[in-house]
Amino acid sequence: MKELFDKISEECSKNVTKSYSTSFSLATKMLSSNIRQDIYNIYGFVRFADEIVDTFHSYNKKELFKRFVDDLNHSLKQKISLNPILNSFQKTVHKYNIDRDLINSFLKSMEQDLKKKKYESLQEYNEYIYGSADVVGLMCLKVFVSGRNDDYKKLKPYAMSLGSAFQKVNFLRDINDDYKKLNRIYFPGVDYGTFNDDVKNNIMIDIEKDFAKALKGIYMLPNNSKFGVYAAYKYYKRLLRKLERASYLQIKNERVRVPNYQKVDVLARSYVRYRLNIL
Repeated sequence: MKELFDKISEECSKNVTKSYSTSFSLATKMLSSNIRQDIYNIYGFVRFADEIVDTFHSYNKKELFKRFVDDLNHSLKQKISLNPILNSFQKTVHKYNIDRDLINSFLKSMEQDLKKKKYESLQEYNEYIYGSADVVGLMCLKVFVSGRNDDYKKLKPYAMSLGSAFQKVNFLRDINDDYKKLNRIYFPGVDYGTFNDDVKNNIMIDIEKDFAKALKGIYMLPNNSKFGVYAAYKYYKRLLRKLERASYLQIKNERVRVPNYQKVDVLARSYVRYRLNIL
């Protein structure tokens, strides 16, 4: 009874989402019920890959990552995996015909985290962001538009901008942990020792440009996903405002967060705008 195994696999992906990210989990709950599980399936896959390269320091991460990729390739070919996270992911990949190039670009960026610590050029930086964030947004977009290529192509540049904005906000928020725990700096031409408010403000200007473009695309999303994506957008905008108000010394010494009560406030305000058809 593979149906039962698939159901258990999907529960695993859902639990991974709920356990690892309260903000993403909240936003996903705002999606239409008929696509919600597929977004859990995508998140579970990308989260586990990220965990391998960022967290499992006591293990051979290269070996674990290779095994994960081999298992993924097998699951995509055979349409089954005994790894429940990969089993639910392959199901979504086949259901919406998600391009293998998107998956390969994501894996390439994750593999970079095993060996690369600093991004010197804008090209390297943009390539990493495309693979680590933009393509995740594009996988989700495939689900939002039910695999329709015309809608996908129309919304693709906006989805990429939103993925880039989210990732750059993460980089800025996590600059302290990335440097001190992983010895990484993602922003090209930025040195941790000379990071200051001027550098921070230049990064924020770049992020605001991505958000401005992304918002145009959110307005064009189908109703099955518009509210959920808008809620995620507003959450990250709230986080960006907190980073704007924080000094560079705060960012270098503590992880700036949006408290849970503010997340609920963002959700409520987003819902009001959605119900009033302001989106």
